[in-house]
Amino acid sequence: MPLIKLFIAIITIAAALNGTGQPAWSQEAGWPRTIRHAAGELTLTRKPLRIVSTTPSVTGILLAIEAPLLASTATTPSPLTDAKGLFSQWAGDADKRGVKVLYPNLKFDIEAVLGWKPDLVIASTTGADSVLEHRPELEALGVPTLVVDYSSRSWQELATELGKATGLEKEAAAAIARFDADLAAAAGAIPAKGAKASIVGYNIAGSYSVARTASPVSKLVSALGFEVVGLPPELKPNSARPSDFEFFSRENLSAAIAADTVFLLRATEKDVEAFLAEPVLANHPAVVGKRVYPLGLTSFRIDPYSGRQIIERLRESFARR
Repeated sequence: MPLIKLFIAIITIAAALNGTGQPAWSQEAGWPRTIRHAAGELTLTRKPLRIVSTTPSVTGILLAIEAPLLASTATTPSPLTDAKGLFSQWAGDADKRGVKVLYPNLKFDIEAVLGWKPDLVIASTTGADSVLEHRPELEALGVPTLVVDYSSRSWQELATELGKATGLEKEAAAAIARFDADLAAAAGAIPAKGAKASIVGYNIAGSYSVARTASPVSKLVSALGFEVVGLPPELKPNSARPSDFEFFSRENLSAAIAADTVFLLRATEKDVEAFLAEPVLANHPAVVGKRVYPLGLTSFRIDPYSGRQIIERLRESFARR
C-alpha cells in the first residue's frame, strides 16, 4: 500500500474511533446528557450499563424498566422479603436476571459498591435505605450517583425519571402502559360504583393510620373506581408528618375511618380477622357489613410489582362477592 494511502487509512480509523476507543457509529445518540435529580444535576457521558441500587424501594422500578441492574441492597429478612432480604414482590424477577445482593441489612458498604464497578448508582433521599450522606464519597471516587425521592412520588414518575437517566425511555413508557392496561381491566371487573373506602394501617408496629387521598396507594384504589376518604378534618394533627398516612390513637379508630369499606395496608386475612374483632370498631359499618379487605403484605410501598399484586387481590376479593 502506498504510504499516502496508509496514512489516509490511519486517519480514517482514528476518526471513526472518535477518541473513545469505540467506533463512532456504535455510539447511541443523546449522550452525554444531564439529569436533574433530588440532589442537583448529574451528567452521564454514555448510557449506563452497570447499575447498582442502594435503595430496595426503587429496585422494583429498575427491574420493570429492564435496566441493566447488577446488584441491589437488601433489607433485614422478614415476612416482607425473601431469605436474602429482597422484597418478595420482585425477588423472583431479580433472581431470574441474576441480580445479586449489594450489601445486607441496609448497612452501607462502599467497598461492596466499588467492587461492582458501577457506572451508575441509584440512591434515595429519605428512608432507612438512604445513603445520601455517602454521596460525596461516591462522587469523589468518580462513581456517578443519581438520587431519587420515592417518599412523595409515584412509581410511574420515578420510572420516567429513571428511564431518561438510563436511556430506557421506551421501556419505562411500556412498563407504565402495561400497568395501566391491567388497572383498566381490573376497574372494569370490580363493581366499585363509587363506593367510599378508607385505606387503613391497622396496628402496624403499634401504630394506626389512614392514607392521605393523594398517596400512591389511594390513587391506585381510586383508579379502580372507589372514592377514597381520608382522615376527618377534626382528627387531623396540628403538624403534618412527612408521610402518605396520617396517624392517630387507637381510641380514635372508629371516628378516623370515615368510609364503610376498608382496605387494610400490609395485611392478610389474619389481619382482617383481628380488625373485625377490634372492640372499639364493633359498631362500625365496615365491621358490621364485613366490608374489610386486605391489600397484602407487599402493599406498604407501591411499585409495579406490588401495585399489580394489589390489583389482582382486589379483583379476586370482589369477584367472590
